[in-house]
Amino acid sequence: MQVLMSATQSTYEEQEGVYQFYMEYPIPAYLVALVAGDLVPADIGPRSKVWAEPCLLPTAIEKLSGRVERWLSAAERLYGPYMWGRYDIVFLPPSFPIVAMENPCLTFIISSILESEEFLIIDVIHEVAHSWFGNAVTNATWEEMWLSEGLATYAQRRITTETYGTAFTCLETAFRLDALHRQMKLLGEDNPVSKLQVKLEPGVNPSNLMNLFTYEKGYCFVYYLSQLCGDPAHFDAFLRAYIEKYKFTSVVAQDLLDSFLAFFPELKEQCIDSKTGLEFERWLNATGPPLMEPDLSHGSSLTSPVETLFSLWTTEPLDVAAAASSVNIAEWRTFQTVLFLDRLLDGSPLPHEVISKLSECYSAQLDGMNAEIRIRWLQIIVRNDYYPDLYKVRCFLENQMSRMYTIPLYEDLCTGTLKSFALEVFYQTQNQLHPNLRKTIQQILAQGLNPLLAMDAAAVAADAPAAGREDKPPEAAHGAISLRDVNVSA
Repeated sequence: MQVLMSATQSTYEEQEGVYQFYMEYPIPAYLVALVAGDLVPADIGPRSKVWAEPCLLPTAIEKLSGRVERWLSAAERLYGPYMWGRYDIVFLPPSFPIVAMENPCLTFIISSILESEEFLIIDVIHEVAHSWFGNAVTNATWEEMWLSEGLATYAQRRITTETYGTAFTCLETAFRLDALHRQMKLLGEDNPVSKLQVKLEPGVNPSNLMNLFTYEKGYCFVYYLSQLCGDPAHFDAFLRAYIEKYKFTSVVAQDLLDSFLAFFPELKEQCIDSKTGLEFERWLNATGPPLMEPDLSHGSSLTSPVETLFSLWTTEPLDVAAAASSVNIAEWRTFQTVLFLDRLLDGSPLPHEVISKLSECYSAQLDGMNAEIRIRWLQIIVRNDYYPDLYKVRCFLENQMSRMYTIPLYEDLCTGTLKSFALEVFYQTQNQLHPNLRKTIQQILAQGLNPLLAMDAAAVAADAPAAGREDKPPEAAHGAISLRDVNVSA
């Protein structure tokens, strides 16, 4: 097996079969990572390789060759020299439980993301941004995880603006903020995990800090700080100074904010940190939505067609001919199609005529698109109990083993009327799942049952063969799982 590590140097003693690794910079323990497997490398740039199983390598090369260096160079222009030497990427099996992880020198990323080009771009650029925000300067406590994720998301969008334009960045931001508001609706505006400074107190699961508030509410706060400067380039200069001052150390939010006010003394004189309604303290400790969101009007060339199509499909009475002929979604960007489907998800359940005509117009087309699009269409099928296309849900779950694709579908299946179907599919696929994911799905399947039945369902899910399934548990009570529709990178 080939062994790799998040390290700046490595050696292999072939005679003894021993790998040795060395990391010359201090890093937090969560960034120490090893991977071993049938992995082969290929150069994709002057300081980057991809590592993948032989069957995946050609696709990985095709998708990333030359691009990673472009993204690294853009990041360096914004935030200073890349300090880790190499930026390699290793593609892991579809059962890897998260989308990507920013381990220094060696980003870990799930192989199934290769089929979703725009998501691959965003996810890798996000991990590139972590080389500065998270890896070089780290949040000192998980209660302030936004210091890594909010800043990395902001930097990611500065990089995409430099390389793909403002409209593309606005489109990606729009669909992420939609997801933030969807999560907030499910959790409730007074939920403690919606704070930027979450207190790890009884009732708060640390795992739930990996949520869209950490990323998107954190991003909105960083964006607000950038707007106070009047020019994003001025804020970039501040972030370069922040990185230089604190690199290879861990910080708290006050370190960032004190540095910000020291870098912009005129803002300190204006007491900008206490501006009514936008106080820094309120940003950090109030529950609920961001106090301010970015102006996304520069993305209207990409978002307006989505809004028009959504309106045509949801305005009564339905004019099927007008809706079906208004646009060819095959010509859309992935993020446009995702935004359209997300809006339909938010409006579900839809009238039966709408869902049947949507299937008639788009189902065959969507079947040939990437997994990020298909998962959303399948959620629409489930939330609308549209049985003619239900077999597609089974096929998808039999072939997709990633947390980001399985959890939303199982939550929807168990919240609605299709729990027996969910149990049946789980019995057939459980042995292919990562153990942590398998446990999570068992908990979803058991939710809404009385305690004895819940324990029995979890035990059965762990051990039952994929044979007869006549005795099914009662249907789940209607209740939303807290983190549905969350698809984030580390």
